[in-house]
Formats: sequence, C-alpha cells, structure tokens
Amino acid sequence: MKLMKSSIDAILKNIDSAKDNLESEVIDEFLNTIIQSKNVFLIGAGRSGLAAKAFAMRLMHLGISVYVVGETISPAINKEDCIIAISGSGETSTIISAVKIAKERGSKVLSLTSYGESTLGKLSDTYILVKGRTKNDDSKNYLERQIHGKYHSLTPLGTLFELTSLIFLDGLISELMVRLGKTESDLKARHTVLE
Repeated sequence: MKLMKSSIDAILKNIDSAKDNLESEVIDEFLNTIIQSKNVFLIGAGRSGLAAKAFAMRLMHLGISVYVVGETISPAINKEDCIIAISGSGETSTIISAVKIAKERGSKVLSLTSYGESTLGKLSDTYILVKGRTKNDDSKNYLERQIHGKYHSLTPLGTLFELTSLIFLDGLISELMVRLGKTESDLKARHTVLE
C-alpha cells in the first residue's frame, strides 16, 4: 500500500508541476490553430494514443471536426487541417512518419512531447513541453543508478507523460469551451446516446 501511495504522489506532483512549463503564447497558438482548422487529426501510440482519443472525443463534443489517425473513417489531411501528435520521446516512428506526411501536404503540426529537440519537436509548428518520464528514460545500467542514488519513482514507462498529457488536454478543452462560447450542456448534447 505504501508503494502505491508513493506512486500516486509522484504522479500528482508531476501533473502539478506541469503547470509551470505552460507558456500562454504557445497555448494561444495551439488553441487558435485548432479553432481555425477545417479538420483536426490526432495521433499517438500506445497509452499516448489513448490520451489522443480521449481528446478527440472532447473536441467532437465541442463540434470540432476531428479524426483519429488510423481509424477507417479518417479522410486525407490537407493544408487547411492540423495534426496533433502526442509522443513523450518525440521519436516514435509511426508518429514521425504521419507528421512528415502532414507537413508535406501543408497542414499545421502541433505536438505534446517531453523533448523539444526531438524529431517531433523540430517538425512541429508548435509544441507543448509536457515533462514526465517516458518509456525511453530508463538508464540501461540499473545497478549504476542504484549506487549513485538515482532512483526512479514507481511510475512505469511513460505513465507520468501520458497522465500529465491527458490532464493537460482536458484543461485545453476548458479553454476551448470559453473561446467557442460552449457550455457543458452543449457538450452533453453531442455525447453518444448509443451506449
């Protein structure tokens, strides 16, 4: 039970500290790009992909035309569209490939990553730094880390990045609601009734 509580504390601390990295100009550019795009495409792999899908659902609730890359109903991306890529490492090959195609077709690229100097960060028109351990952060030498007292919290792989991204994206929805003049009732009206 003690380890579980320690893990939860580490997750909450990371989420809370993420607010300090937010720059209002970057957030404004992110939001304006979403609002001005004809279609918004979301991509992420693994659990980052689940965060992307959760954000896509909320964008749909706001009445924004949104697609998840890889789904059968996703149309072609064009210059009046944007793609939002979520990758802690910023090096996930499937995401980099999709982003390169989107750029070649003239669309805007927005991203969430822990590494601004990553391939994804460099390809992005705008990126938001979401700090958190990613799946690639583990040192190869466990014994050396232990000797030097460099312990990792009990948040496996990319948990900190993924959960912080999910919370951050839900925060963006609140900003979008205000900018678009939407209420929770508006979102509820577009919520599925087939469940």
